[in-house]
Amino acid sequence: MILGKVVGTVVATRKDESLVGSKLLLVQPITPDGDSQGVQLVAVDTVDAGAAETVLIVSGSSARMAAGLTDLPVDAAIIGIVDTIEIDNSA
Repeated sequence: MILGKVVGTVVATRKDESLVGSKLLLVQPITPDGDSQGVQLVAVDTVDAGAAETVLIVSGSSARMAAGLTDLPVDAAIIGIVDTIEIDNSA
């Protein structure tokens, strides 16, 4: 899984018919500390995430296992909205 921050939306008026009605969001992967990491990606939103929310993303074949995405042409899906991140530095 990947932690990310929603940074925008993607509107595609022409797309595969199976994606009609799906919300596409632009997500910036982040570290647990909230620092940007890597390149932004487009993910199908399955949990009604909003702008600036921290989310959990799955990619590859795992994305196609998310609710309602079976057999759809997706490579990344938002599967959770993060409430808090707690890091145990004692280990």
